[in-house]
Amino acid sequence: MSLYSEYLQEIENRKGQGLHPKPIDSDALLSEIIAQIKDTGNEYRADSLNFFIYNTLPGTTSAAVVKAKFLKEIILSESVVAEITPTFAFELLSHMKGGPSVEVLLDLALSDNASVATPAAEVLKTQVFLYEADTDRLKAAYKAGNPIAKDILVSYSQAEFFTKLPEIDETIDVVTFIAGEGDISTDLLSPGHQSHSRADRELHGQCMSTPEAQAEIKALQAQYPDMKVMLIAEKGTMGVGSSRMSGVNNVALLAGKKASPYVPFINIAPIVAGTNGIAPIFLTTVDVTGGIGLDLKNWVKKVDANGNNVVDKNGDAVLEEKYSVATGTVLTIDTKAKKLYNGNKELADISSAFTPQKVEFMRAGGSYAVTFGKKLQTFAAETLGVEPASVYAASKEISHEGQGLTAVEKIFNRNAVGVLSDAPLHAGSNVRVKINIVGSQDTTGPMTCQELEAMAASTISPIVDGAFQSGCHTASVWDSKAKANTPKLMSFMNAFGLITARDPKGVYPAMTDVIHKVLNDITIDDRAIIIGGDSHTRMSKGVAFGADSGTVAIALATGESAMPIPESVKVTFKGYMKKHMDFRDVVHATQAQMLKQFSGENVFQGRVIEVHIGTLLADQAFTFTDWTAEMKAKASICISQDDTLVASLELAKKRIQIMIDKGMENSAKTLTGLIALADKRIDEVKSGTTPALTPDANAKYFAEVVVDLDLIDEPMIADPDVNNEDVSKRYTHDVIRPISYYKDKPVDLGFVGSCMVHKGDMQIIAQMFRNMEAQGKEIKFKAPLVIAPPTYNIVDELKEEGDWALLEKYAGFEFNDKDPKAAARTKYENIMYLERPGCNLCMGNQEKAEPGDTVIATSTRLFQGRVVADTTEKKGESLLGSTPVVVLSSILGRFPTIEEYMDAVKGIKLTDFAPPLDAMTTAPVEFIPVSNI
Repeated sequence: MSLYSEYLQEIENRKGQGLHPKPIDSDALLSEIIAQIKDTGNEYRADSLNFFIYNTLPGTTSAAVVKAKFLKEIILSESVVAEITPTFAFELLSHMKGGPSVEVLLDLALSDNASVATPAAEVLKTQVFLYEADTDRLKAAYKAGNPIAKDILVSYSQAEFFTKLPEIDETIDVVTFIAGEGDISTDLLSPGHQSHSRADRELHGQCMSTPEAQAEIKALQAQYPDMKVMLIAEKGTMGVGSSRMSGVNNVALLAGKKASPYVPFINIAPIVAGTNGIAPIFLTTVDVTGGIGLDLKNWVKKVDANGNNVVDKNGDAVLEEKYSVATGTVLTIDTKAKKLYNGNKELADISSAFTPQKVEFMRAGGSYAVTFGKKLQTFAAETLGVEPASVYAASKEISHEGQGLTAVEKIFNRNAVGVLSDAPLHAGSNVRVKINIVGSQDTTGPMTCQELEAMAASTISPIVDGAFQSGCHTASVWDSKAKANTPKLMSFMNAFGLITARDPKGVYPAMTDVIHKVLNDITIDDRAIIIGGDSHTRMSKGVAFGADSGTVAIALATGESAMPIPESVKVTFKGYMKKHMDFRDVVHATQAQMLKQFSGENVFQGRVIEVHIGTLLADQAFTFTDWTAEMKAKASICISQDDTLVASLELAKKRIQIMIDKGMENSAKTLTGLIALADKRIDEVKSGTTPALTPDANAKYFAEVVVDLDLIDEPMIADPDVNNEDVSKRYTHDVIRPISYYKDKPVDLGFVGSCMVHKGDMQIIAQMFRNMEAQGKEIKFKAPLVIAPPTYNIVDELKEEGDWALLEKYAGFEFNDKDPKAAARTKYENIMYLERPGCNLCMGNQEKAEPGDTVIATSTRLFQGRVVADTTEKKGESLLGSTPVVVLSSILGRFPTIEEYMDAVKGIKLTDFAPPLDAMTTAPVEFIPVSNI
């Protein structure tokens, strides 16, 4: 059977799912299709033409290589296809993004054939995805006196690829659709359990929200054909939880517009909104597609006659509607006035959605084109020896004389690229920055590969210090979906230049270590900027930003990213930590006390949390930074003492060396290079030349939160509050309660694992068992307990030290990498499960609790349906707490009393955390040149 026959069979199979033909990325299949096009009598010729023109993926796919070569043949009259004229062939090349298409266009433009050189040059002037191999050819031709090359470079220096694009519409009419009430998790837009299908955009689009919601949106589109449907989070924030490029893709597929008539299922320019705006990292993803994200502020706090907030019986602020955005409401976005209207009535100022930079993204069809365009313009101007035309909005450079710098401001100043000012930059500045570390995870990785192919990237940028491709999100079950997706992903990323969790050549064993833990280890500088394809990319060294698959791709390809310097909120501690408290309780109490201090307003949202952690090693401090994703913060920075930073870097070196010993080093010696950089940083700290990162004493913060440790006297639980009468307050992570609230509440399953735990948590479990043995107590479980260590390094260390043997003693199941599970568990026994390192239940895409269960877990996610689904009789609950609480609850089959808890942790050192005694700041300074920061 030919590949084309197999493709036809696949098309028939997809018809049964209501799907169109899958886009073509295979060179072999497209070669057969081209042969059928050349055969004018072939029965499949008409369909083959259609597939060639409209259903072939662009960029650097192998199919794109074949397509570009065939179009070149047509342009040179080496092949004649009546339906594809040379003019049309040029148009098709113009939509292929780069890579092989740009290579062909350069071949033609720099040739001696004037009849094809001029039209090829005109197409090239519209292209921005050029890489060093392309620009080197242009530069060489220009130096040799080629007039076409000069003409192209002049066009690039003036950024005509941008200036000749049409302006965005002055007004955009929209019709509203309430996608949900309360915070809308990205799981609604792209469910975690459907992650295996994300690379198949049309198929994955079917899982967005519900079929009923999609039908309602389509009905609105039919009723209002000249308007765009705007998806809204009513009384909540849109896109909490993760960046989820697949979520934005799904919204765009349903309610956006086609990026190109010749590229299937890639839509752009969706419009989304929320009463409380858009979650920060999700908004970055909206920018990638040139979309619009609005902060509606249509519900406000109700006040009494004296101007005081009106509160309900729980003490929460009562909200009242300022204006309605009920489904089916017709509104107008005025992009010039930057206002939202209902008819002639002004509803809201939406200027934050239409900054000069965001308008450029909308005009260019997405942020990638702007990033590449700026680099291309700079190259052309430098080659010609001229100043680049002032085309793009100037980088926003804000500097306040006499004002010190926060930690994040210092990091951005150190990594800024192309800054014009010599003065240090403060929050609100918008700059390009060098990216030091990049992480790609396995449920979004296939999309990152697609993005890299689409932007014609073939190898990692040499300025990136290190990058890692994980296998943790699909670690629980080695099923047919994982077997189909993971090896292909690892092979692509390994060839691209990343360190990969799985070796395509099979030299080292597959490792499913949690990506955040690996990135935390390979970050070897407290002044680094990290980008990772997951919202929990929040390292405790440097500053890390969770990002969508596209932003990860552009960081890998260019080693840069453009972003504003965020505002910061300073978190310090006072009082004393009680011996029976776990650091997780401090984390939860931080959120609870912050909300209380600011009358329910989440001052963390969209900002950097600068936590003065002091003496806590990076391995453990990560518990705080990790949780900041649930605080809706943009990122977090740990301020550590010098000796603590050195100890954290020594631990990182040790774990990087283990990766090398396992055979994970690549030809570029990336891991060896990281160790050398760590040694350099350690020398700087020890010598005093560059101490550990600290903010200036006269830095300016949006807010300052002081956490009173004396107030934390019992374990703190984060509660989804599934039965709250106000649906907007469910699943928000803002309900934090003491354990005594849950007296006698039954527990159906306990989970210790995911990125929120470290080696110390595994040691706590072992010590709890030792205590029970010493007390003569039987260790039996009245509820299942699932344990998933975050990394293999931790398992190896526990085995060497003896704690793993104790866990094995009481385990009813232990993972076996030689025979991994082939199917997800649907029923649990009352035993302890020692699972493979990885995300496990926290992801919800493979393993899940039984529907309707009450789960107590150390993980981060309490979103509806993530860890546990609902039943018609009972809502599933995923409550979050510390490791000792989870273990004891599983043994008892219910939440423990405070007395039972105190007895269980007696004599166990739960955390090394102690607040620093002295202020961790640098003396006030008036001016430091950017180069010295």
